[in-house]
Order: sequence, then C-alpha cells, then structure tokens
Amino acid sequence: MKPRNGEPESRRNGELGNWKQDETQKLGIEESEKRGQEETEKRKMGEKINSYKDLRVYQMAMELAMEIFHLTKTFPPEEKFSLVDQMRRSSRSVCTNLAEAWRKRRYEAAFIAKLSDAETEACETQVWIEISSRCQYLSTDTSKKLDQAYDQIMAQLVKMIDNPEKWLIK
Repeated sequence: MKPRNGEPESRRNGELGNWKQDETQKLGIEESEKRGQEETEKRKMGEKINSYKDLRVYQMAMELAMEIFHLTKTFPPEEKFSLVDQMRRSSRSVCTNLAEAWRKRRYEAAFIAKLSDAETEACETQVWIEISSRCQYLSTDTSKKLDQAYDQIMAQLVKMIDNPEKWLIK
C-alpha cells in the first residue's frame, strides 16, 4: 500500500514499527508547523477564504487533532475510555466549532459564541495534554510543542472574536 501524506504504512495501521515514539511525535508537529507557515504565506498573498477549511486556524486545529489521534494510539489500554476519549473529543471539537461558527456568520452573537466554544475546547485540550505529559504518556518536548500550538490557535480565535465584522456575512 502506498504511503499517504508521507506517513509510513506501519503508522497508518496503528503501529509504530521501528520508529521511536519521540521521533514520530516530533515529525507530526513539525509538519503541522510547516503547513501553518505555508498557509500564512498564501494568506499574505491575498488568497480569498471561501470556506472554513480555508481558515489557517481550522487547518492548524485539524492537523493537531489528527496528531493527537496518532499520539493517543500509544497510550495504555486502561486510558482508552477516559483520557484518550476526552483528549480526542476536545481536539476534534475545536474543528467542529469552527465549522459551525463559519455557518453562523449571519448572526454576530452566534458566530462569537461558536468561536468562544472552540477556544474553550482548545483550552480543555491543553489540560489533557498536560495530564498526558504528567502521566508520562507524552514526552515533555511533545507536550510543550502541542501546548504552544494550541496557544496559537486560541490567539487566532481571540482575534476573530475581537474583530467579528471582518468575517460576518452582511
């Protein structure tokens, strides 16, 4: 089977193969940061945003949600229905709230409320990241990078909340 997105087949199947966990974690986060920088450059060039999928904040949140999905595959089985479930749910919820906010751009209060929900879920994800790190399921380096990435997401969300008129449908 052909690798997708540069990902080894063993990782897609939920196995880490010969890869070290830290190397796998580092690779995904660095890819996400690189994509974010590329998207920033595109936006500077004046590319129009037609969908929530075009938003840098959405793209970054989706990359992080997928990274968390892969990272949590290595967590102990006893965490499957608690820590893993909550961490995956909150990281995915950032993305879904952004999509919902995009569809509510006709109504400023509803738009802001959904962005606020996305911000809350991003902060919750940071808590789960910290717990995972303290339980030694994530390396300190990986935890720090994820935490910083969620700080960037929240900063972008706050900017949108503070300047909703730029995004509203008039």
